[in-house]
Amino acid sequence: MNYRHAFHAGNFADVVKHAVLALLIERLKAKDTAFRVIDTHAGVGLYDLTASEAARTGEWHQGIGRLWGAARTPALEPLLAPYLSAVAAANNAAEPAPLTRYPGSPWIARHLFRRQDRLTAVELHPEDTAVLEAEFADDIQVRTIALDGWLALGAFVPPKERRGLVLVDPPFEERGEFTTMLEGFLAAYRKWPTGIYALWYPVKDLPAVDAFRIGLAKSGVRRLLRAELTIRDRDSAGTFNGTGLVVCNPPWQFADTLETLLSGLVPLLRQGDGADFALDEIAGE
Repeated sequence: MNYRHAFHAGNFADVVKHAVLALLIERLKAKDTAFRVIDTHAGVGLYDLTASEAARTGEWHQGIGRLWGAARTPALEPLLAPYLSAVAAANNAAEPAPLTRYPGSPWIARHLFRRQDRLTAVELHPEDTAVLEAEFADDIQVRTIALDGWLALGAFVPPKERRGLVLVDPPFEERGEFTTMLEGFLAAYRKWPTGIYALWYPVKDLPAVDAFRIGLAKSGVRRLLRAELTIRDRDSAGTFNGTGLVVCNPPWQFADTLETLLSGLVPLLRQGDGADFALDEIAGE
């Protein structure tokens, strides 16, 4: 309940997570039928980069600040385009105008939607919930809910649209959250095995990360794609070295898309020796 994403909005982990989210949504839009995005830990939706929280940490300067207005490879440019279009819309400005706001996952999803698509945005923190509700007030395509995201993960699947994506993006400030995420995902998957799930985690506590991967491998769930980007050596002690996502039921050839995205982002986001990316399928054990 103490975690506030306003201190971390737009950091390197957000860049990777939100770029992947945008690409998944674009793939869902390839079919005309409606889909739903369920965001289990939604935050406030839109963050003020000039506010004291963002200024105190300055993390966004090493994340979106490095991409915005930077030279990017021709291969990377189209993969970042959906994500950066949301950043531009949030700022009412195109690159390289100064950034003053950063869109969180519910805002990015809503920006990319067609008229038939829907969002369920769940947030537990009471102050953040109030801001989230105000942000999407009177928006018939968005449903905001004040609820524990872990409860929402099991309660809101399958959606009536029967197509869509569940983004699980917990704060990882409590002990045992990797176990909670594994158990919550598996329970949701049993109810909705055809949905796309994107499970985010920090690359910091390496034994916990490895145990999470092993748990997924032993679960019997197939079509699990693991993607990590590290901004320095993965095993640098006591620091937040990287960001990871496990995508369940990735779209066709999505691994190739992620390889191009991550390899292009590493030189833009690196903060030390050993910056790299990893991409593999989690095989059953």
